[in-house]
Amino acid sequence: MQEWMTKTAAEMGRAIGAGELDPVALTSAFLGAAQDRGDIYAHLTVTRAIAEAEAAARRVREGRRRGPLDGVPISWKDLFDTAGDNTEAGTMLLKGRVPDRDAEVLRAATEAGLICLGKTHTSELAFSGLGLNPMTATPPNINDPEAVPGGSSSGAAASVAFGLAAAGIGSDTGGSVRIPSAWNDLVGLKTTSKRLSVDGVLPLCARFDTVGPLTRSVEDAALLLAAMEGGHAPDLKGVSLEGEKLAILDTIVFDDIEGAPKAAFDSAVSRLHDAGAEISHIAVPVLEDVFPLSAVLFTAEAYGTWRNEIEAAPEKMFPEILERFRVGKDQNAADFVAAWQAIDRARASWNAATAGFAAVITPTCPILPPNKARLEAESEYYVRANLLALRNTRIGNLMGLCALSLPTGVPSCGLQVFGKPMGEEALLRLGQAMEEALA
Repeated sequence: MQEWMTKTAAEMGRAIGAGELDPVALTSAFLGAAQDRGDIYAHLTVTRAIAEAEAAARRVREGRRRGPLDGVPISWKDLFDTAGDNTEAGTMLLKGRVPDRDAEVLRAATEAGLICLGKTHTSELAFSGLGLNPMTATPPNINDPEAVPGGSSSGAAASVAFGLAAAGIGSDTGGSVRIPSAWNDLVGLKTTSKRLSVDGVLPLCARFDTVGPLTRSVEDAALLLAAMEGGHAPDLKGVSLEGEKLAILDTIVFDDIEGAPKAAFDSAVSRLHDAGAEISHIAVPVLEDVFPLSAVLFTAEAYGTWRNEIEAAPEKMFPEILERFRVGKDQNAADFVAAWQAIDRARASWNAATAGFAAVITPTCPILPPNKARLEAESEYYVRANLLALRNTRIGNLMGLCALSLPTGVPSCGLQVFGKPMGEEALLRLGQAMEEALA
């Protein structure tokens, strides 16, 4: 069974449909491997997983599979409500919280036949791009045992990278799917806000919160998007980069970039060009104006959402996360409204500047995964690393885009691809062609 545990979810699904792979045996193997990985899984949903696997096996025997991923076991970030099982958002503030119903996207995925293995660790209340969580657990990085895995969907990435799930479902408010995907050599899909339901997903900033999969392939990302919204995946056959117009964004994203991510990006661009893509450079100066507004928008909404729980027991939080939330305490309503008006204007400018391109590309993250011990010991290092980690990805959230992070072949270095709002199907087809060119 071990050889199946590092296959793509789509490959597992095809083997289950062909009668070559038993969902119960596969699920049991994942659960067995995960039982001693409390650094990755916050909770395993063993009883549920086995029952779902047995039901999937019956559907195979009876010829009534529900879809291409029926019987495939995946993990869920510990923000997604699971009926009767703990959902605690990586924080001691919510310890022992047990919801009475599933999050809407989890319900839809279960209806499509996917198996819930359990809940993976996250940064506290999902408010960090680093994945460091001294209060519960910091999952490992697949490429460097001394480094953080990226966050906030840290355990989601680790569960896939370490062969403990076929895919992981995370959330992305400022980069929380794409950063851990990049740092663990996975595909990460950030969906457009409101494309997938966040009903039953513990919030951070509701206007920016999105749901997305962390996977081993673009095909898997497409299939999981379809499963979570009860739709059909786009056809990824026959894709090509020939004549596709791509834009390299020159504004902000290369500032203070480290050598490895820059070299990986340049190599990826060369391979995309060799595959037929037409590549240009663009600047979007309005980004320089709206980036400082992040401190108003994200912290004000985050603190407003969680201030009662935080101030009731601030000693239960990692000081760096607590301080980041409390920045929102001093924001005022007029600044918040004005900031959103500025974002709306900036989005119009972005859409005009990028209208002639199939996608805009950047390095996913300008830095390699930082050292875990140093992040815990040095506040200034933590703050700078967190801001840099989230910088390039945050553009997608501020501009209201869908986005992919793709592995470049260089460890912990991702290629970020910005698509159009609600343009996930086109982005995934383009991502498939890019994946083939970068392989």
